[in-house]
Amino acid sequence: VKIRVYYEDTDAGGIVYHSNYLNFCERARSELFFARGNSPAMESGHFVAKSIQADFFKPAKLADVLHVNTKLIDMRGASFTLYQEVLRDDEKLFSMNITLAHINYDGKLTRISKELKELLHSFIDR
Repeated sequence: VKIRVYYEDTDAGGIVYHSNYLNFCERARSELFFARGNSPAMESGHFVAKSIQADFFKPAKLADVLHVNTKLIDMRGASFTLYQEVLRDDEKLFSMNITLAHINYDGKLTRISKELKELLHSFIDR
């Protein structure tokens, strides 16, 4: 997924503020759903971040065009783990492992349906 760095994404020096890498990855995950006519918010519930392990390598800057790659690492009953990386051309700037849990609209952890698992497998690289 392609992301452009806007002024609002940067600090006073034109460097991407650290938390915005999480936003870029979130946008990329959402785009995977939108590109297939779906939404990350479904009738059965939605996903929330359970844990994140992140590494920062080099800074992105104002007007950079970034690419976010997403790979499925693990799928469980009510959660899954992704590896996401943010690149500028072929240069890795940021990477993270994120575990997302599926919850219903009452905030309770719920199993990911077979259909949703198939959907996730269909658009997230392995």
